Amino acid sequence: MALPPRLQEILDLFATMDDPADRTDLLLSFADQFREVPPEVATRPFGRDHLVPHCESEAYVWAIRQPDGTLKLHFAVENPSGISAKALAAILDRALSGLPPDQIAEVTPDIVEAIFRQNISMGKGMGLMSMVQAVRSLAKAAA
Repeated sequence: MALPPRLQEILDLFATMDDPADRTDLLLSFADQFREVPPEVATRPFGRDHLVPHCESEAYVWAIRQPDGTLKLHFAVENPSGISAKALAAILDRALSGLPPDQIAEVTPDIVEAIFRQNISMGKGMGLMSMVQAVRSLAKAAA
């Protein structure tokens, strides 16, 4: 299955970057774009049912159905040093918010390797793949 166009554009951008410093700069740029879940969606303490399992950065995810049937993704990353989780959250929001649930549910955790390559620990990689899986699960539940 083809990836949603906005996600494919982001993955294509990462694919053109061979220099690790350039990839890091791009990830930092995405992390800077991270916007925490607004209070009208969720407030602290966040419900454990939105906690991403295995995520070292204690990330949370919500998928809110919009009037047109699409989903809007929201994230919280409780670890202030969770730059990778914030970058991935910003990428997922930018690439997938506004899509129908069935399209979001088709995105697989493989995208984590395409974005981060081998530059993350196994534990961090598991947490980031769990973020994608959490988004998929919410989308499947909304479909």
